[in-house]
Amino acid sequence: MKGSDRLRRLASYGLVAAIAVAAISCNEAHPNTTLTPHSDLGREIDLLWDRLLLLGTIVFILVEAGLIYIVFRYRRRDNQGMPPQTHGSTKLEIAWTLIPAVVLVFIAVPTVRTIFITQAQAAPGSLNIDVTGHQWWWEFRYAEYGVTTANEIYLPVGRTVNFRLRSADVIHSFWTPQLGGKRDVVTNRTNYLWYTPDSSTASSVWNGFCVEYCGASHANMRFRVFTVTPQQFDSWIAGQKMPARFGAVGPAAPTGGPIPPPLEGATVTTAGGPNAPTQTAQAAARGVAQRSSGTGAEGGTQPAVPRGQNPEANPGAQAGVKGVTPSVASGAATSGALPAGYIFPRENIPDYAVPHAPIPGDLKFTAGLTGNAQRGKQIFSGAACIGCHSIAGNPAALGVTGPNLTHVGSRSTIAAGRFPNAAAYLALWIKNARKMKPDVLMPTLGMDEYDPILKAKVTSATGGLTDQQIADIVAYLTALK
Repeated sequence: MKGSDRLRRLASYGLVAAIAVAAISCNEAHPNTTLTPHSDLGREIDLLWDRLLLLGTIVFILVEAGLIYIVFRYRRRDNQGMPPQTHGSTKLEIAWTLIPAVVLVFIAVPTVRTIFITQAQAAPGSLNIDVTGHQWWWEFRYAEYGVTTANEIYLPVGRTVNFRLRSADVIHSFWTPQLGGKRDVVTNRTNYLWYTPDSSTASSVWNGFCVEYCGASHANMRFRVFTVTPQQFDSWIAGQKMPARFGAVGPAAPTGGPIPPPLEGATVTTAGGPNAPTQTAQAAARGVAQRSSGTGAEGGTQPAVPRGQNPEANPGAQAGVKGVTPSVASGAATSGALPAGYIFPRENIPDYAVPHAPIPGDLKFTAGLTGNAQRGKQIFSGAACIGCHSIAGNPAALGVTGPNLTHVGSRSTIAAGRFPNAAAYLALWIKNARKMKPDVLMPTLGMDEYDPILKAKVTSATGGLTDQQIADIVAYLTALK
């Protein structure tokens, strides 16, 4: 009776485990799975995984079946004497040596084949992107186009992209689960990773991560990959090659609206609980892209002015853009071409690619402030910001320590994917980045804010900025499209 009770108990445990596995498998939301690859490299790795899983399952079933048979066939019985004792068997020893060797051949051959495929050089004509890992953000440089951006990659579908991976500090690891395999990013050598996004992935967004522990904000070191059509990619590149829409030279500066109210007091109660990103804040974040893509906030459409068609806001735009046909650079309509300055519509970004990080409850911002971009440019150009950041078109901003901000207003996130790129989040980030993201290099700039690394309050003598000055800088940065 004891044996049957034990079997029933084990069977019930197994049933519960099977139900749990089935429930997890039926969950349709797996945006970061590696089991649905969308590139040639991903499929090679997935094929190897499927084959090894099949072979491993067969070996497991055979071994377990043999064990179960032996346990029941040769179990001890009542009134049974000592069974025959066998010492040494040449045939048996040869058999249990050859069987694992044959199994290893079936594992080794496809594994070595996949290694040779994935480690081969990228095909000629590939799009080369230099990737540099920093604590804790990603720098992406399209060398052949002279474009540098941060934390967001645009890839044309159907074209092989070759990532040249380096680190500026510690070991990182570059991974976009649904597109390609993980690859380490180290300081003393360049690693390579290539893949070709499937043509079916046009107008898609993918999450990317650092998957090698690299310090306190390792989990906050993320990026986004936008796979777009070749025409959209050409348009995006053309826009990225131009100076920012609002640069050091240009028309009268726009005046930004007031900082959105949801984050004025940071402590906001929503369906997600206190300090969760609010729906209004998300709407503000999406509104930036709606204006960029020509989609009105009310759901209608309005004509967007491409960068190439506004020479006052883009000094030198009419002279053409190196590497892009003059018709595309100037925004002229061509067969299959788009005006310069394509930006992935933020309203089309799925929820899994929208950050939902909480905001520090003790981080506040003055309500009702309206920023002025012209004033913000002057403050930015005379503050410590220019020592770390560069902006094409602003001769004062030549820093290389932090992300390139030339087109920061067109990006969907800030802080390496930790927060949506909306004025409310950007204001708090400038005020006290080290509260928003632990141990970041960017100093605390808000007046009277406590810097958790320096363990001191920021004062005017140390370059502290008032909330109004921060609002002005936010107006300037959000205008950089």
